[in-house]
Amino acid sequence: MSNILEVKNLTTHYFTAEGPAEAAGDVSFSVRKGEMLGLIGESGCGKSTVASSILRLIEYPGNIVSGEVVLDGKDLVSAKEKELEKIRWKDISVIPQSAMNSLNPVYTIGDQIIESILLHEDVTKKVALERTKSLLELVGIDKDRWKSYPHEFSGGMKQRVAIAMALSCNPKLIISDESTTGLDVLTQAQVMALMKDLQKRLDLSIIMISHDLPLVTSVCDRIAIMYAGKIVEWASTDDIVNDSRHPYSQGLLNATPDLLNPDKEVSSIPGTVPNLVNLPSGCRFKERCQYAMNRCSEESPALLEVKKDHHVACFLEEGDYRE
Repeated sequence: MSNILEVKNLTTHYFTAEGPAEAAGDVSFSVRKGEMLGLIGESGCGKSTVASSILRLIEYPGNIVSGEVVLDGKDLVSAKEKELEKIRWKDISVIPQSAMNSLNPVYTIGDQIIESILLHEDVTKKVALERTKSLLELVGIDKDRWKSYPHEFSGGMKQRVAIAMALSCNPKLIISDESTTGLDVLTQAQVMALMKDLQKRLDLSIIMISHDLPLVTSVCDRIAIMYAGKIVEWASTDDIVNDSRHPYSQGLLNATPDLLNPDKEVSSIPGTVPNLVNLPSGCRFKERCQYAMNRCSEESPALLEVKKDHHVACFLEEGDYRE
């Protein structure tokens, strides 16, 4: 299966009065055509920075220091702004964290979707309206509700509108940035089921950014786990759940209750994510890792392929190619 997106050695800094904060450090991963990839980690690990870097939407004092973001053979990091204006929304779109804040309260939801279509495609307003109605039906909303205002919708319905808007220009890739945060558990499940259904029906590629590991493992094909600005493990969802190799991945799984196994002991990961301005030398997880060795304070582990399509950045895995 071919890759639609390749992120190669991406490094993004925020330049502060205390010094540069490395929110993304030498990040590499890919997204396959028709795949849903989960990007997981605690708050402050750099997930949203990676998303903004992919779209070249990093604002001052942030800056992409190095690396490549290749979409269908085109490097977005070196692309000119006019090229990016054509790519954003049409080739890559975003489902924002809070649809309640992203929708304009003084315009109907239909007018907002129509505007995005007319802005990026050479079609008539009549065509844009018909597409808007089809999109609303696609996400489970009556097409006649296109004349409704955001305040007339529930939180879950607003999130469906945001999904419809993200689909409006038939993008190749959708980035969902914590798009179910703030919704109740039942509505979260409904929105995620909708996105999984759309992924299969439309052959969509999706990056699902979240701190909610159970939610992501229920819908994603592969998962990349970030810690303190770096990818520490990247594998199929099955391998992450049943054969996780990095101590941080294992810690996240152990901190997650299992409804099917109520006797499972839940344990937290001690400590907190390090300050990205004053990062520790060596492995960034060493202060919270029960397996830390002297080497972990001196060297930073590289992301190695420990078995087919399973990458881990941990010295415990060096030379270990178990099947």
